[in-house]
Amino acid sequence: MNQNKIIITQFNPKYAEQTVAMWRESKEQAIGQKEIHSFENHVYFLNHILAEQCRIDLALIDEKVVGMVAYNERELTQLYIHIDYQGFGIGQTLLDRAKAQSSGRLTLYTFEVNENAQRFYEKNGFEIIGRGHENEENLPDIQYEWTSK
Repeated sequence: MNQNKIIITQFNPKYAEQTVAMWRESKEQAIGQKEIHSFENHVYFLNHILAEQCRIDLALIDEKVVGMVAYNERELTQLYIHIDYQGFGIGQTLLDRAKAQSSGRLTLYTFEVNENAQRFYEKNGFEIIGRGHENEENLPDIQYEWTSK
């Protein structure tokens, strides 16, 4: 894959359906569970709720959405990479942007079943600060925190 072709840009609603399709497929593969919300509700959530609460950045290759991150200065709420583009540094690039825009501290949740995500976040300096399952999927999750040193 040609790394030079990756463009990181702020979310634009014209990419909403592509973003949601990528997000759902990536999440489904990561947790082994179908998305509980309809595609239409997911698009609405992205455009009208998430986009108002967070900054959303997209990774594009030739106008194709290959990654997304949603965050604010304290929390990383979503980070998904297209299943065909994982392992190429796209997640790293998006995470580094969230860290750079943060207050010097970021928290996030990931599902316990998603061991790839746990390895990724731990490699990037995140430490476990809690466990539980306060999510719609009713799956055990892990809360992580990163602080700039």
